[in-house]
Amino acid sequence: MKRRTITLAMSALILVACGGSDESVDADVMFAQMMIPHHEQAIELADIALDPTVEASDDVKTLATAIKAAQDPEVEMMTTMLQSWGEPLFLDEGMDHSSMMSGMVSSDDMAELETLRGPEFDTAWLKAMIAHHEGAIDMANDVIEDGDDADTAELARKIIDGQAVEIETMKGLLGE
Repeated sequence: MKRRTITLAMSALILVACGGSDESVDADVMFAQMMIPHHEQAIELADIALDPTVEASDDVKTLATAIKAAQDPEVEMMTTMLQSWGEPLFLDEGMDHSSMMSGMVSSDDMAELETLRGPEFDTAWLKAMIAHHEGAIDMANDVIEDGDDADTAELARKIIDGQAVEIETMKGLLGE
């Protein structure tokens, strides 16, 4: 059994034990509930790069703008999907699920990133965003494998395709 299947099964058991129904813990719902805050952090990272005080390069600013343009509508789409399914937007608002999501940047690393300037900022931001995108791709692959909803699978494929291209661009900027 794969690790992600175990994670999904454990999360499902936790939610059922906390009063959730079996219908509320399927892979499609969990994907949307976890990808929304994941995308919101990417948007926050993009906003940091677009802040003139960090002196990001034009290449980083261009990427940050593209990330916001792609992920804002995806957040809206996942929000609409969850609402149409009658599901809450988050697994449990009282819990921090960021540790369950691959690629999330810690609050300490976010704070550190905000102190950097110029080329040092660019390098740290690109590395953080690569890891963040790789985490989103992992989550998208999981829902394609485990989910049932065609619209969710289509969104997951769009995330994989878009973020894979951005990862290659970012690696190129890092000289990898």
